[in-house]
Amino acid sequence: MIPTSYPTAEEMARLTARMLLEIKAVHFNPAEPYTLASGLPSPTYIDCRKLISYPRIRTTLMDFLTVTVMRNAGFEAFDNIAGGETAGIPFAALVAERMALPMTYVRKKPKGYGKGARIEGDMSEGQRVLLVEDLTTDGGSKLSFVDAIRETGASCAHTAVIFYYDIFPETEKTLGDHGVALHHLCTWWDVLAEARASGAFDEATLSGVEAFLSDPRKWQADRT
Repeated sequence: MIPTSYPTAEEMARLTARMLLEIKAVHFNPAEPYTLASGLPSPTYIDCRKLISYPRIRTTLMDFLTVTVMRNAGFEAFDNIAGGETAGIPFAALVAERMALPMTYVRKKPKGYGKGARIEGDMSEGQRVLLVEDLTTDGGSKLSFVDAIRETGASCAHTAVIFYYDIFPETEKTLGDHGVALHHLCTWWDVLAEARASGAFDEATLSGVEAFLSDPRKWQADRT
């Protein structure tokens, strides 16, 4: 069912941050940083995949994401909803259900046998495709998915995520230069504000996280 009413973007951001904190999808530890896929350290880690196990939160966030996309991009802007392998697949399916649109998914690389497809499901030339993912950091990983979609003859000018880091200034330019607009529900800044308001972490931890968010490249350089 397509949602027809929704709170402001600011309230959706606050509630999304609250939900992520409530299910302990947010991890802060400046004293013992996590190692990211890039090999660089970070005092923050978020696990959006946990959301699929919480039906009330999952339903609310998918309503939020659907109306955010429709409000920002248009109510009849898409013909197909594509999820990125693997984290984006369940969220793409949930958004597609709400928008009453076909759903597909994009592999990270050809499967290596059969037809070597990267697109699973039916995607047609000329379709306007929305790429749905769980999160984005610097936007780079989205470009391969977008290119795979465009190789079918479809267009992909929008991507929607639940969580956007919003700490790397090049992200939206990277996507914009590739002809892709980013839509998101909340950022690390929203999570930090809600964590402070709710007392989810002690102030020393939050101050350490804020130092990282304010200048992540320097924070990482000082620890590598």
